[in-house]
Amino acid sequence: MTEYERSLTMPAPPERVFDRAADLGRMDAWLPDALHVDAAAGDLPAVTVHEDRTDEDTAALLRARREQMRLEWGTREGGGYTGWLQVAGIGGDTSEVTVHLSFFDTGHDPGEKAVSEALDTSLRRLEEQVRPPTHGPGA
Repeated sequence: MTEYERSLTMPAPPERVFDRAADLGRMDAWLPDALHVDAAAGDLPAVTVHEDRTDEDTAALLRARREQMRLEWGTREGGGYTGWLQVAGIGGDTSEVTVHLSFFDTGHDPGEKAVSEALDTSLRRLEEQVRPPTHGPGA
């Protein structure tokens, strides 16, 4: 098993961060470019994850636990991978977001460099979406 984890502090209250992260209609805006979640059947927690890298669809589960500010996901068959995203308030309008991935099947693990870059990019993209708008001079 291989595990990866990254955290990032974000300038937004935990509720805003969690709601944005858990919004199925907007997940593509913060997930790695190569992953797409489809819950078209409306049968949550069942979803389909399309991975551009392999051009494959994988049956997966996605659960949002708002009372815990936590998303959990993983493959439904074969135990390829699992993961979670945890949002924690750290005072005022600031949150810390941690993403953790566990790969049980080496076929699903794209490698440390690729996963680290994807996690860092995803967290930065989520931060951009929850950051309060700034109004510069003349705005």
